[in-house]
Amino acid sequence: MNDHIYDFSQLTRHIDESLRAAMSPTWAVVVELVIIGLVFLTFYALLGLFLVYAERKVCALMQNRIGPNRVGKWGLLQTIADLLKLLTKELVYIERADKFLFNLAPFIVIIASFMAIAAIPFAKGLQAIDLNIGIFYIIAVTSVGVIGILIGGWASNSKYSLIGAMRSGAQVISYELSVGLSLLSVVIFSGSMQLSEIIRSQADGWWIFKGHIPAFIAFLIYLVAATAEINRGPFDLAEAESELTAGFHTEYSGIKFAFFFLAEYINMFIVASIATTMFLGGWLPLHIDHWAAFNRVMDYIPSIVWFFAKTFFIIYVIMWFKWTFPRLRIDQLLTLEWKYLLPLNLINTIVIAFIVMMGWHF
Repeated sequence: MNDHIYDFSQLTRHIDESLRAAMSPTWAVVVELVIIGLVFLTFYALLGLFLVYAERKVCALMQNRIGPNRVGKWGLLQTIADLLKLLTKELVYIERADKFLFNLAPFIVIIASFMAIAAIPFAKGLQAIDLNIGIFYIIAVTSVGVIGILIGGWASNSKYSLIGAMRSGAQVISYELSVGLSLLSVVIFSGSMQLSEIIRSQADGWWIFKGHIPAFIAFLIYLVAATAEINRGPFDLAEAESELTAGFHTEYSGIKFAFFFLAEYINMFIVASIATTMFLGGWLPLHIDHWAAFNRVMDYIPSIVWFFAKTFFIIYVIMWFKWTFPRLRIDQLLTLEWKYLLPLNLINTIVIAFIVMMGWHF
């Protein structure tokens, strides 16, 4: 396997050694943190702009329309124009709203997604932090986002915002169980919660293939539950325009609304990248047994290309969900989780534990 030719750890080690040679260890760490922060801020902004554009094009494709095509070539500058509009809009202050919490809520939502991105392995050696409880950490910090939604809905002093926030809280707390159990399936298979180790355990095959039918079931449950957890259609009950105007962010405008809007798309990327890492081998290439020539060609595709190709495929599937299926009612949404997904997930987890104990997986 030739993945060492695209190993970013040599580059990061060289940067670290250069900084430590030029300044004290403390300042070197500070400069490294600043560099990482700037890289992630830039990545966050560009990714958000791209995903909004991609969503509009995918929606247009599903509905037999053209989509954005006026501002820039193929409408590529349309999302930048929309961003500039949001940045220049007046921030409307709500009478009798809790101003401190009202202003704090968008930052909680966006900081939670920032913290999650830090642990994602984009390529071999390209990861901000590789915790030995990496997947547990991601589940924990992504759960913080719902606190911002609840605070924003309550602090807005609006019945529409409050109902949307309560729906979102019930939805996220419910579907987190299925997301966690689905990811636990891969943890059982790999024997580790460290994301780099989970990827390394798939060097001889992705878990979605070598984990048999239970791994595929866990993957499907994860896709459905994660789509619900990030309030995407057809599970976007927290933002049901026909019932709640806009849901928990009804009273927000300008940059504060942009934070909520951007966090939704970044959360979609996080969900897709976790699916890629846990089930689809992360940045590892596709290999087929006894196809040596094919495998060698696959090895020469950069690991970061593999990661983003798999992640954007999952994102396309999530967008496909939204623009294909009608929105559920809130009772149907909770029934799907508590009566169907959760029991199925519990049985599937027990089956996977038994398969691993017996050594029946590939």
